[in-house]
Amino acid sequence: MILEELRARLNDAGYKNWLKAGCCLLALKGALHDFLDSEMKRFHDAAVRGHAALGRARCRSTCRPTGNQLRSACRVCSKWMQEILKHHTSPAAVVNWGNCRPWLWPSEHWEVAKAFMPRGQTDVTRAEQCDAAALLNLLHFCDHFSFIDQSLVKEVIRSRNELMHSCEMRVSAQWMERYQKSIKKLLLQLCHIPAAAAANQQIQEMLSVDWSVHIPGVDAVDGSQETRLEPEYISQWETELIREQICEILTQFDEEESIGVQDLESLQHLCSFLQNHADLKDQFKTEIDRICCTREKLQSKTPGEDVRHQH
Repeated sequence: MILEELRARLNDAGYKNWLKAGCCLLALKGALHDFLDSEMKRFHDAAVRGHAALGRARCRSTCRPTGNQLRSACRVCSKWMQEILKHHTSPAAVVNWGNCRPWLWPSEHWEVAKAFMPRGQTDVTRAEQCDAAALLNLLHFCDHFSFIDQSLVKEVIRSRNELMHSCEMRVSAQWMERYQKSIKKLLLQLCHIPAAAAANQQIQEMLSVDWSVHIPGVDAVDGSQETRLEPEYISQWETELIREQICEILTQFDEEESIGVQDLESLQHLCSFLQNHADLKDQFKTEIDRICCTREKLQSKTPGEDVRHQH
């Protein structure tokens, strides 16, 4: 039944494109992990060498953010905040201090990296735990990466947001063509990194093969059959992408003070999509329950409340 459900979804060209685009993001993410981890170690080492007190001193107060704010920070954490802001490419932007465990800034480079990322990174401790959005934002907001063409980074971020915020979970062939070009251009900026070159090749091969699902004993097979992706791989990628989308949308609703009608519609569509596919309904049962609870809370807002989405 699982293969039949997956095959039915892949018969929708728009959904298949959505899934292919998401798989490109997964390949990009894999290419960036080690590179960004190594570069942020260099960034951290340079900060400590430039300001010896940043490395020697330790936070004795275990300073913790309240929500997304870090108020009344100790002298050590205040110096690290200043260092982070000095290297932030958009000082006027919201810095997600809530991602960080400030008392670890002197010793843990990835805790510093998380200050340049979108919210929701609090429990992340290593580069490989980050999704593509987190890594792309680090590339964009930390000036250590100014050697990369930032217009290319911004274009991939924009496309990624369109993809993951698509309530229909469908994209057109024209959108897909532009998106492939933008990812390829970004990876070419990193062609000196073996993992980036490998990801570029992986993406080209992945998109060139047949994404249809063959069900043994049901479908006829001939000798001229195209090379196919194994259904298990497609299903695994689909699960990872849907889980990322659920996590992002629930994080947004948990942390935003006001939500708009469009956001509520997106939540309802996601819930309906999962419930209308038996295999996904079973696999994401816990997540569906959370989505339904969140939806009910939003629907219970009184007419007098502000339900505009804040950007």
